[in-house]
Amino acid sequence: MSASAPRRAGVLLHPTSLPGPHGIGELGREAFAWLDFLESAGQRLWQVMPLGPTGYGDSPYQCFSAFAGNHYLIDLEALERAGHLSAADLADLRALPPERVDFGSLIPRKLTLLAKAAESFLASAGAAERAALDAFTRANSTWLADYALFMALKEANGGKAWNEWEAPVRDRDPAALARARTELAAAVARHTVWQHWFREQWDALHAYAGARDIVILGDIPIFVAHDSADTWARPDQFHLDATGRPTVVAGVPPDYFSATGQRWGNPLYRWDGMARDGYAWWVERVRATLGLVDMVRIDHFRGFAAYWEIPASEPTAVKGRWVAGPGQALFDALRAALGELPLVAEDLGVITPDVDALRTANGLPGMKVLQFAFAGDADDPYLPHNYDADCVVYTGTHDNDTTAGWFASAPDAERDLVRRYLACDDAEVPWALLRLAVASVARTAVVTLQDVLGLGGEARMNTPGVATGNWSWRFEWQDVPYWVAPQLRELAVLFGRLPGRGPVDTPYRQSTTGDA
Repeated sequence: MSASAPRRAGVLLHPTSLPGPHGIGELGREAFAWLDFLESAGQRLWQVMPLGPTGYGDSPYQCFSAFAGNHYLIDLEALERAGHLSAADLADLRALPPERVDFGSLIPRKLTLLAKAAESFLASAGAAERAALDAFTRANSTWLADYALFMALKEANGGKAWNEWEAPVRDRDPAALARARTELAAAVARHTVWQHWFREQWDALHAYAGARDIVILGDIPIFVAHDSADTWARPDQFHLDATGRPTVVAGVPPDYFSATGQRWGNPLYRWDGMARDGYAWWVERVRATLGLVDMVRIDHFRGFAAYWEIPASEPTAVKGRWVAGPGQALFDALRAALGELPLVAEDLGVITPDVDALRTANGLPGMKVLQFAFAGDADDPYLPHNYDADCVVYTGTHDNDTTAGWFASAPDAERDLVRRYLACDDAEVPWALLRLAVASVARTAVVTLQDVLGLGGEARMNTPGVATGNWSWRFEWQDVPYWVAPQLRELAVLFGRLPGRGPVDTPYRQSTTGDA
């Protein structure tokens, strides 16, 4: 982010959290209404999490592909309008709860409808529709064929991880793959159509955002899931044994928060091999993501300087070691292929000087999280009076509790410093912290919708280390008080994040605790 980058305010909300009648947020009318809301609220940035097809645990950070889109986000009403589904088909999903994504009930029902729609499309598509599908297939040839076959094989193998498939397809024997493409042609075609629909719908939404001067900030996890098309299609890029099992895995070492560290289990890259081909896989990954969004947050940025390598046989992260990452060479390759990089570095946690040096050498803004700012003293780097402008400030991220939930459970000393720093009473803390973010010198300020609405811990998106119950929060429009959009807009104007815009008609609301 250059020194000339504009000051922006934005909201973090994953598309799955959008309202709608089909059990999960979709890329249809409610997504366009969300962009209308952001525009009216003076918000010039929408941050989303990774948009890939989610796997076990429903986490957008553990996807079946680093390139594909999440077919669960496909707007079913668009398929109904196109004649591939009927209103009666959609009725079953309307019984799902609107306030949370019930993945266990949603997934089999939505997959059934998506399969029916794809079958209809493939049987009835006209010349123009076929041409559009063919153009999409050609444009995404570097990953699409492998992904569609991977998903078809996964279905045929009862959902087993790819390293548990029969050896010929596990090991990508050409004759075995040719047979699989023939035998599973219908499933391959179905997954191809789903990706085409996702991209058509997302592109329309992205264009709508751009027309309203709203940039979309996406997300790239540094590591990929082991059970993914990425590792199956390119096992040479990862530390895997002859049967496809990881030999070493990712994580972080023991620290103040965990005596055994965190063993994430993602396979680690063979950076030496990637270097020999100019980091081609990473270039294509970043290129593909920037084809979907305007800016990208790189998760676990410190892993590019050095990462914690854990033997796959170890049950915890204790017996690991630091290994040098690709460093500047990767970013030189990315810049040579793609030009200037509109990236944000997730540099939270224990950050060493080499990580800071890598980030600053590439002109990448780091992250500041206000919920981390009150456990120390006035020198805490997360307190806004210590910021440089070249950063992105958050009230909290998808991995944090909501601000109301965090404050309710914070130690007494921390709560006391919050009150003193914000000069407010307890009920006002969520909005006061939001105001602090927007008022800060940071060029970009991002808040979660949960914090905009002052919601408690029941609205938390993710609790790291907890395997179930995450990623399911959704909002409904009735939860958004009438004053929220004009108040956000007033703050954006007041603190120079909506240049050239005048004051709003609705005056600033002094209290967020009264009637909505």
